[in-house]
Amino acid sequence: MANHDPLAQEFVQFAVECGVLRFGEFKTKAGRMSPYFFNAGLFDDGAKLGRLAGFYAQRLLASGIEFDMVFGPAYKGIPLGAALSVELARLGRNVPFAYNRKEAKDHGEGGTLVGAPLKGRVLIVDDVMSAGTATRESIAIIQAAGATPHAVLIALDRQEKATENGQDVPYSAVQFVLRQLGLQVCSIAKLGDLMQYLAGHSGAGLAQAHQQVQAYRERYGVDQG
Repeated sequence: MANHDPLAQEFVQFAVECGVLRFGEFKTKAGRMSPYFFNAGLFDDGAKLGRLAGFYAQRLLASGIEFDMVFGPAYKGIPLGAALSVELARLGRNVPFAYNRKEAKDHGEGGTLVGAPLKGRVLIVDDVMSAGTATRESIAIIQAAGATPHAVLIALDRQEKATENGQDVPYSAVQFVLRQLGLQVCSIAKLGDLMQYLAGHSGAGLAQAHQQVQAYRERYGVDQG
């Protein structure tokens, strides 16, 4: 069982209340039927996005990760990175922010990068990391600009096996980014925190979800050692 993390528990409850974290049957990118789904696109008004940014900033600043600027990968990372930048400035830490387009612009300033020039130690902000593909794309963009991809900040670490060429591998996307790509990864909450939340709220109609998530974790979970 994960250690009790008050910030993570508060975040999970917030995500459940917003309908961002849902329980049922959902097909993942890896083709698995997951008993839960996290859709950051449903932080869909100013109040929710502002509170989400508060969770990101609190976790980031407490982590001790050093960074010089924020990068939000298209598409979901763009509002997340922007909201985090606003919150960091509110807290007295004003840093540059940039994001990418998926399609190069052929007029105006052109190119695929928007915002501050990429330089120094770059923090990548996203919602979840399923396969690590988006992170690898961000790393390539940042390196091509001559900057250093330094760390990744995500909302939820699913702590489950990644897939390579359609096959399960014994490590998660987060572990791959940590071990193979050498980037620090910081998350507001992990699957273990979600399990802890469900264990404490099974009387609220979540007993079945707890059992299903536990079974999913036993099948697809990774060794956190």
